[in-house]
Amino acid sequence: MICLKNEEELQQMRRCGAIAAAALKAVEEQLRPGMTTAAVNKIVHTVIVSAGAKPSFKGYHGFPASACVSLNDEIIHGIPAHDRVIHEGDLVKVDVGAFLGGVHTDCAQTYAVGHVTEEAERLIRITRESFYAGVAFCRAGGRLGDVSSAIQQTAEAAGFSLVREYTGHGVGFALHEDPSVPNFGTAGRGVRLANGMTLAIEPMVNAGTRKILAMPDGWTVKTGDGALSAHYERTVAITPDGPEILTKVGDEI
Repeated sequence: MICLKNEEELQQMRRCGAIAAAALKAVEEQLRPGMTTAAVNKIVHTVIVSAGAKPSFKGYHGFPASACVSLNDEIIHGIPAHDRVIHEGDLVKVDVGAFLGGVHTDCAQTYAVGHVTEEAERLIRITRESFYAGVAFCRAGGRLGDVSSAIQQTAEAAGFSLVREYTGHGVGFALHEDPSVPNFGTAGRGVRLANGMTLAIEPMVNAGTRKILAMPDGWTVKTGDGALSAHYERTVAITPDGPEILTKVGDEI
């Protein structure tokens, strides 16, 4: 069931979204070579808790941390650890969720640590662009397939592939709500979009094959060929004035 939010509920999601976004901003400001993924998790946890919210991920289906921190060929759901050191040239994907006042918000970003290859920089840029291509179609009366198709066309036109086994999703009263938001699809198909829908839109873009490998830890997912992957996610509300990003990081549009 798709849960539409009224203006009061959207306002609470804006407050919650600002906290999740602040956690990503803090990571951006402090991330450096030599830091462990556990240290990144601590930054996220501290920001969320200090703001009076709770980390949505900690304990979710048994997940042991407040953030997912995934390196290089890890696509999503990397478990932070004290022995996982971040090096110059790494791509670091940080995925966070916050819970405040009965609602959740969800966002993620990929960071280049120090100098990375031009192809890695391009992967990050195209992943972000595919997100915004999809958001442009987040308007009442459209179809979910319009969003999915725009994401797919943007990423694949650049020569990259999209993960299909994991998708974006509704978010709000629960961390994962209906509908599923695939990063591939056909325009004009799917659920009719309506004002009050709140969606976590999250392209997961691979430099190589779209095939994936699930790791023995039960959480981490890697690319099937060891190629780099990037992830970009924001919580988006569909409003009468158009799409509104509820988890804006810094001064982004």
